[in-house]
Amino acid sequence: MTQGSRARQREHTRQALVREGRRLFAARGYGAVGLSEIVRAAGVTKGALYHHFDSKTELFRAVLEEVQQEVARNVAETADAHPDPWSRLTAGCQAFLAASTGPDVQRIMLVDGPAVLGWSQWRALDEAASVRHLAEALTALIEQGLIAPQPVAPLTHLLSGAMNEAALWLAASENPEDLPATQAALSRMLDALRAG
Repeated sequence: MTQGSRARQREHTRQALVREGRRLFAARGYGAVGLSEIVRAAGVTKGALYHHFDSKTELFRAVLEEVQQEVARNVAETADAHPDPWSRLTAGCQAFLAASTGPDVQRIMLVDGPAVLGWSQWRALDEAASVRHLAEALTALIEQGLIAPQPVAPLTHLLSGAMNEAALWLAASENPEDLPATQAALSRMLDALRAG
């Protein structure tokens, strides 16, 4: 076996573990899934799992990072499709709420993420995945005079916190009207930031 084929095999094994871990964590939650079940579903040994991840928590962290990066990409792509800075901000925020209604995103990113990793680690991953983009958008809007001059960090964290809380509330809701109502409330909140 060549060095390149071994590297491909290792990556294939890692991807299988993350894929099956994600499927199982999303379906039943972190606490209800055992390592034996994950390795059986991925078709690998426990030794292979421990070659890639120190623990079930580390595998979950990799799954969470993947989910957060997917949501961040979706938000960025949606925002970037709009020509003006204000529309980019509002479309990105709305895209976050919509993406957060996916059952696997809700369970992994919003419910189990903070519980499994702890608030500090979860928040650091959230900041790396999406808060940075929100801060950049707000900075650009302030520089262009579309939002009154103010410190960006507190505004970013207030908006991020509000959207995360709304996403958690939506995760527990069974009313299909709650998403459009929440998106309308978010639009009103964002409109209140506009200068003039």
